Amino acid sequence: MTLLDEILTHNKQFTHPGAFPPLSKSPRRQLAIFTCMDTRLVDFLEPAMGLQRGDAKIIKNAGNTIIDPHQGGVIRSLVVAIYELGVEEIIVIGHEDCGMASVDGDGLRAKMLSRGVTAEEIDQRIPDMTYWVGAFSHPRENVERVVQVLRENPLLPNDVPIHGLLFCPNDGHLELVASGYGR
Repeated sequence: MTLLDEILTHNKQFTHPGAFPPLSKSPRRQLAIFTCMDTRLVDFLEPAMGLQRGDAKIIKNAGNTIIDPHQGGVIRSLVVAIYELGVEEIIVIGHEDCGMASVDGDGLRAKMLSRGVTAEEIDQRIPDMTYWVGAFSHPRENVERVVQVLRENPLLPNDVPIHGLLFCPNDGHLELVASGYGR
């Protein structure tokens, strides 16, 4: 049985018509969270914050990084969340021991080449691999940088507090990096 077969079989057992009440597209807590895609955060970060299904919009990418600070996918998601879905606060959450803190652009390029991606395709689409990956050395500094990038974005209103937190994927504690109140 393939992984996809396992998922579809489990889904048939999971779904029960009427068992899950419909939820609004708008988050109950008027909150958007921008965090990392790390698997250690799944079913751990939201409960550590006291959040449940439907409470917040969750936006994830590798290392909670912003590569295009003006019109990239993260910005687009936050603009829609604020103006269309009623989000009133944003929290950027990085985490300790983030894999993106050790990604090597040249090493990633070599792995792509070994899997059949041509150098021409890489060079055409990704002129600066290290910048594109969004590599950083310290998760805390990355959170500080991303919070600042969001605060300076002219598409996001100044009345939306943007906070920064650092999460521990081992024990679940949160550390305040930046408060968006009174900025």
